[in-house]
Amino acid sequence: MAIASSVSAKTRTASLTILKKSTTGYETVQAQRQSQKMLRLISATPSPYARKVRIALAEKSIPFELVTEVPWDSTTQTPQYNPLEKLPVLILDNGKSVYESHYILEFIETKYADALRLLPKNDVDGALFAKQVEVVADGICDALVLLFFEKQRDDGKRSEEWMARQRRKVDGGLKALAEWIGDRKFFVNDAFGLADIAAGSVLGYLKARFPEHSWRETYPCLARYSEDLEERQSFKNTVPRPQQINDKIV
Repeated sequence: MAIASSVSAKTRTASLTILKKSTTGYETVQAQRQSQKMLRLISATPSPYARKVRIALAEKSIPFELVTEVPWDSTTQTPQYNPLEKLPVLILDNGKSVYESHYILEFIETKYADALRLLPKNDVDGALFAKQVEVVADGICDALVLLFFEKQRDDGKRSEEWMARQRRKVDGGLKALAEWIGDRKFFVNDAFGLADIAAGSVLGYLKARFPEHSWRETYPCLARYSEDLEERQSFKNTVPRPQQINDKIV
């Protein structure tokens, strides 16, 4: 089972739409849970980092409450749970928080070891390679986010040199992902896992924030790979969407 309820008061019983794996895919069933007993994930709709965690929780069938925020606005509650004021943040049922997407994924992989494994078992090299893919995918994300906000500056205030450096990082990372995936369905051992969540999330972010980028034409293997991943229910339920940022940030 997995996925998320909408935001609700702690004392209210949340009616969840839970997606259950079956031989035909995912079936929708209804379940009642007390929201205060559930994991909560503070997320932003366009965030590739938050999407990674949402997909992982869904694939591991871990129920959670989704709290959507605009982390750049002064109204965000993120600083209450993460001193770095960054999303995503996973709030545990005891009120403690776990933050930074790569650490959240490590946390749930360790704490929910009986659920679907996102890292190969008894394969150190495979697990390390999955982590390497995640590092590259996250590096592309970091560069894209920096590019996005640099583009928000007024004309004459943008640094073309800075933007060119970020574009080189993006292009280098995409080239590495394309070489690694080739004609394979998944990155590691022909099985869906952490590497695919990371790579699929950054490719989805490119589609949402940088639709003009030519990565699909340059790397048709990545385009094919991304299209296949987006057919998974966990990806369909987490398609990134832009948000309206109200506060001035650059």
